Amino acid sequence: MRLSRFHVDAALADGALLDLPASAAQHAIRVLRLGIGDALVLFNGDGRDYAARVTAIGRNTASVQIESSAPNRCVPRLPITLVQALARGERMDLILQKATELGVGTIIPVASERTEVKLDAERAGRRMAHWQAVIASACEQCG
Repeated sequence: MRLSRFHVDAALADGALLDLPASAAQHAIRVLRLGIGDALVLFNGDGRDYAARVTAIGRNTASVQIESSAPNRCVPRLPITLVQALARGERMDLILQKATELGVGTIIPVASERTEVKLDAERAGRRMAHWQAVIASACEQCG
């Protein structure tokens, strides 16, 4: 059985007890129907996978305890960087998702001379947060 992976934007360590982010907790409880004692994998982008078990479940919360950690075996041997011109609409999301699934370690979005997308500072911040969520979701999916 494949263990479910969840991105946690926090420092992780062996033996740590922590609450899952709201969206991850809701997915674990309502969609995957995980119960107390069920195993899952956490990651935060440091190149390690953290094996954990559910210790408590609330209405929309879930607490887990990290049991062990190991290097992520899916990290490519050679670092790959993608310099990507900004694309309109859903295209950029798809590019980021597929590049992440293929093992690209660094993605640099750029505005080129022919880029039709114009981002001011506020909109750029919102788009960057959205893109990071797309990347985290792709990492959860593919490992």
